Amino acid sequence: MALIVQKFGGTSVGDVERIKNVAKKVIATKRAGNDVVVVVSAMSGTTDYLINLGKQVNPNPSKREMDMLVSTGEQVTIALLSMAIHYFGEDAISYNALQIGIKTTSDFTKAKILGINTEKIVESLKQNKIVVVAGFQGVDEEGNITTLGRGGSDTTAVALAAALKADRCDIYTDVDGVYTADPRIVKEAKRLDYITYDEMLELASMGAKVLHDRSVIFAMKYNVPLRVVSTFVENKGTLVVKEYKNMEDLVITGISQKLDETRVNIAGIPDRPGVAALIFKKLAEKNINVNMIVQSVGKDSKSQISFTVMTNDLNDTKEVMEEVKEELNAESISYDSDIAIVSVVGIGMKVHAGVASRVFDILAKANINIEMISTSEIKISVVIRKERASEAVKLLHKEFFEK
Repeated sequence: MALIVQKFGGTSVGDVERIKNVAKKVIATKRAGNDVVVVVSAMSGTTDYLINLGKQVNPNPSKREMDMLVSTGEQVTIALLSMAIHYFGEDAISYNALQIGIKTTSDFTKAKILGINTEKIVESLKQNKIVVVAGFQGVDEEGNITTLGRGGSDTTAVALAAALKADRCDIYTDVDGVYTADPRIVKEAKRLDYITYDEMLELASMGAKVLHDRSVIFAMKYNVPLRVVSTFVENKGTLVVKEYKNMEDLVITGISQKLDETRVNIAGIPDRPGVAALIFKKLAEKNINVNMIVQSVGKDSKSQISFTVMTNDLNDTKEVMEEVKEELNAESISYDSDIAIVSVVGIGMKVHAGVASRVFDILAKANINIEMISTSEIKISVVIRKERASEAVKLLHKEFFEK
């Protein structure tokens, strides 16, 4: 007997018929001799509806109250799925985050999981029940409902799998695995049978929407075997693992685009030690994640720093940067949301030279200007104009996968 954690996203439970279909899949896994814990998102469109509803009442709502509001979407889904499982002849019980003690930080709208009390889940499994858990939500030390931010249900599922020492965590979605590029952009994209944690983390953090990067971090840290599979198409999906045979043979594993970043540029700041530390410490105190950073020295002992943040963190970023501008007597601050980050990722880059030159050459031939560059051992990322992003992804895919 294996313990399987299954996660179903919003499109998978988008209406009553789809919820019934998910119930049948869960029951089939149970009847194959497994213990099953299911994590579900809100029905597709529900979270956006609730956010819009809140902003109609108050255009600048409290983050605490917004978390209280949007967390109700998952509670609806867990109850409906449990009812469907009962209808098809198996026992199930639903739990929200408060009931099972998914403890988080108090960072409303983007809380981080601190720990999970698995006692109630384990007891329910011993009673031969299918356990259905609300994804995306947690509870802080003061009992406030929190949410985990974008892709939070993935994070809930993998964190539960780690805490329960599950044999595998299956992420069911509307695509049938991880592809070399977004198949909605590149028709020639190919599904991967395997991908490493490192590669998946880079792709997820740079815009691939199959898995959330925080869920991959949990899987990597606790060595949770992860499978991305379709709710609607029967196949084996993609396994996310520590390593696989011949993983360095491919030069590039995948190409992604990230469209939800804004570039911040602060110019005319003192060129002295401690200035960058001051800026990024203040951003960190607001729990604002920074992606790419470039610093350049101008003249008269002045410099400028450019960096990118998530666009949904822009309001908080502007508040911080106004403080920084005054404190450093900066000349100017500008914001540019009309950018995209395009990334090529692959373990094979460690042993295959010349990847960067090929990337830059392809973009140059298409007259696509590179505005910022960031690299790691297995990733090259470039900032370009947003309207050229899809074109860049197609050209790079053709270069690395279609020859």
